Amino acid sequence: MRAHHRDGRSPEEHEEPSNSMARILVIDDHDTLREGMTVTLTRSGHTVSAVRGGADGLAAYRKAPFDLVVTDLKMDGMDGIAVTQALKALDAAAVVMVVTAFGTIETAVKAMQEGAYDFITKPFTPDVLRAKVDKGLELASTKRRVEKLEARTAAHDADAALSHGSLVGDSEPMLRLLTQAKKAAQSDATVLVRGESGTGKELIARMLHQQSPRREGPFVVVHCAALAETLLESELFGHERGSFTGAVKRKLGRFELADQGTLFLDEIGEIPHSVQTKLLRVLQEKEIQRVGGEETLKVDVRVVSATHRDLQAEVKAGRFREDLYYRLHIVPLTLPPLRERPEDIPALARHFVAKHAPRVNRRIQGLEEDTLRALARHAWPGNVRELENIVEQALVFAEGEQLTPADLPVHLTGGAPRMDAGLPVPHGDRPLPEILEDLERQLIARAYEKAAGVKTETARLLGIKTSALYYKLEKYGFLPKGTPPEEG
Repeated sequence: MRAHHRDGRSPEEHEEPSNSMARILVIDDHDTLREGMTVTLTRSGHTVSAVRGGADGLAAYRKAPFDLVVTDLKMDGMDGIAVTQALKALDAAAVVMVVTAFGTIETAVKAMQEGAYDFITKPFTPDVLRAKVDKGLELASTKRRVEKLEARTAAHDADAALSHGSLVGDSEPMLRLLTQAKKAAQSDATVLVRGESGTGKELIARMLHQQSPRREGPFVVVHCAALAETLLESELFGHERGSFTGAVKRKLGRFELADQGTLFLDEIGEIPHSVQTKLLRVLQEKEIQRVGGEETLKVDVRVVSATHRDLQAEVKAGRFREDLYYRLHIVPLTLPPLRERPEDIPALARHFVAKHAPRVNRRIQGLEEDTLRALARHAWPGNVRELENIVEQALVFAEGEQLTPADLPVHLTGGAPRMDAGLPVPHGDRPLPEILEDLERQLIARAYEKAAGVKTETARLLGIKTSALYYKLEKYGFLPKGTPPEEG
């Protein structure tokens, strides 16, 4: 799948690249020829980037993939065949044309075998170059249409497979991810899902399971960061009765429970070295031993793991085993943070309104456009999870049939940070604790008013204990000190 373009055009404009307005990369170490091709293609209406060598071309492609690459065959260092191989490894959808002065059948066949769609023999006229480039752009357009269709099918399948349906989004990064995930689901290889907290890594893991041949088997989750070392080992591999204090009976581990299915290891970067060693053995040998046991048990489990950490950095720091990293990293999937797909925010917000309104506030039918604009301005450091929490909170306090900007937390409507901005500066040089107290006071006041002064209902709306509510009501002057709690 092609990566998102960074030239200012929308994903829709990139869905079918126009032959009269495409991004083309020219790689040639011959200055005159490189400049000549650049002038010809620029005059045809294309945006052209030109570099002298293969390494520079690959670096440019990594920054922003092109609709078409034209590369010379014979160059110092990395030649055109090597460039083609590297580009196809980087992006299977890359469209490459090779320029050669050696127009033999052998050269053409070799270039085509390595993934080039065509070749052009020097010397050539501008008309021949334009015709060859047009042919390549038509191929790029066809490939992108097919990929878009596959991605939309993957998105539809994922939504049907997941009852909570939070894999919402039609942005190019999400469509690319879903296409990759659909392909990965058909494999039995281990998958490493990378992404910031709140991006939906477990949802991707569930989608991988639901669309795999193992869908009829169990899907078992282990939250590695939530368990101490001794408990984690027992959770993963099970234990025998009497193997440690408190082991009053045999317990099956998650690997056994996930047999014939999928085991999802969330926050795999948090597991200690001793457990890493045992996990590596299980992945290599497909067998386990319970803690305190001697019997070797075969298991048939597909492992999907997830982390918000940079595991390569953890390997370099000696905190994560390199051999285990490569065992887990067979198929990497990266979830984009919400700030990199802001076009998905309206669809996600509407989805969360539909999900929570029936339970929280049945009157609400949708969101005003100003509300969506306010949401789009926020940086969303907590990603999709933060957006869902904000929408649910807004539903609690909303009075009309549409969520308005006034229903949103103050930090989203009063100087909310944009995605290209830094942290908000406290107004009037006030300290942060004072600002946070003001926000808390406002939330409590709105909930107290909405609950018509009923303390238990106010506490429920705020999601806190009644005893904590009484303390805060007294703290902020809503009640006299020492007010007795309501009965019943």
